[in-house]
Amino acid sequence: MARPCNVSPRAPGLTGWRLAPVWAAALILSPASVLADDDDSAAAPQDFAFHGQLTFTDQGNLAFKAPYSGRQSLPPIAEGRETTDVTAFIGIRPWANGEIWINPEFDQGFGLHDTLGVAGFPSGEAYKIGRDTFYLRLQRLFLRQTFNLGGGTSKVDPDINQLSGAQSANRVVVTIGRFGVTDIFDTNSYAHDPRNDFLNWAIIEAGTFDYAADAWGYTVGASAEWYQGPWTWRLGVFDLSKIPNSEKLDTRFGQFQVVGELERRWAVSGKVGALKITGYLSRGRMGLYSEAIALGEQLDEAPSVALVRRYRSRPGVSANLQQDLGDGFGVFARAGWSKGDVEPYEFADIDETVSAGVSIKGDHWRRKEDTLAIGGVIDQISKIHQEYLADGGLGILIGDGRLPIPGTENILETYYNIGVTSFLHLSIDYQFVDHPAYNTDRGPVSIFAARLHAQF
Repeated sequence: MARPCNVSPRAPGLTGWRLAPVWAAALILSPASVLADDDDSAAAPQDFAFHGQLTFTDQGNLAFKAPYSGRQSLPPIAEGRETTDVTAFIGIRPWANGEIWINPEFDQGFGLHDTLGVAGFPSGEAYKIGRDTFYLRLQRLFLRQTFNLGGGTSKVDPDINQLSGAQSANRVVVTIGRFGVTDIFDTNSYAHDPRNDFLNWAIIEAGTFDYAADAWGYTVGASAEWYQGPWTWRLGVFDLSKIPNSEKLDTRFGQFQVVGELERRWAVSGKVGALKITGYLSRGRMGLYSEAIALGEQLDEAPSVALVRRYRSRPGVSANLQQDLGDGFGVFARAGWSKGDVEPYEFADIDETVSAGVSIKGDHWRRKEDTLAIGGVIDQISKIHQEYLADGGLGILIGDGRLPIPGTENILETYYNIGVTSFLHLSIDYQFVDHPAYNTDRGPVSIFAARLHAQF
């Protein structure tokens, strides 16, 4: 399998940290941020909106036990990296119930060891691309059209990629263009946003959800959502990368993914909850681990799925639960499975996953803008996937060169999010990673992070 598309090695520095206060000040002092707090303005329907966000994350791991390391191992020495992203969200309403949004973004920085070494990678703010200097990307450009079907009308508040207005309870929403699959599928109120809640990839999404995306997490496609009472049905078709885990999408749409989701919502004594079942089927050129191992034995070298790719399918399914318990308490859980004899195409080296956690608002200690949360995830790979790594194969994010005693990768994450103001938050995050890359010989690893997030 191709190595994640990191552009260049990085010497540790404070580039993002030096710029972060400047960007944060610009966001805080922006006239638009003042308008965003104006209740009268928020209640009015919008034909145009401009929002912005800055997120700076500084993350590092302590030294840990590792008798050996491979090409894609997390180094056992103490290491620190930082990432910064600055995004503009520009929206217009071209006609009734229609919205067009464009999201240009400046990115800079690196994940730990160039986003390698842990299957459930510890920073959702780190892409598979790393650069020292800021570079501009157009992450989203999409049209959303809502078809109201009755059943009562509710207010829609202005938000990131959402114009204020009104919508009916029963409706169909069609989205087409460039956006993230997880903008619509596998969402969760407590574990989904690395700019505001958990950071770990396998906690903010189901680790088995191998959703279509380029190396930054975005793709081209279309989705339809049908809201009817407490139910929602979602269906989408999206473009896969040209080759697994790469920068460029398949321009001919010859490799694609179909995603479906069924959601059931409820309220018990005013406490809302939801369950989502998400399934996907990817159709593209992917390798079988068994064929890669057999070819590696013939050539007397480490196996590589890149050498045995054929056009085939890879399915997966996951469940996603969230429940408000009242008094600022909320819980979440996910479980997922994907076909473990075929290489993952885009996301992570995870074939089975279970995660859960709790989120607590700071009202209980007179800090209503604060949040304390803790979550954990257990990830696993199939037996043939283990054999592939044991023979020296490389995955999307992992590859220690050997795997003599495989185990589950177990991760515990906790964060405290401090609401400095309504639009500026500072978070402290800690992750404990046991058996990184499913290797019981290496670790455990302690990973710390500080995150600054400003948004209007």
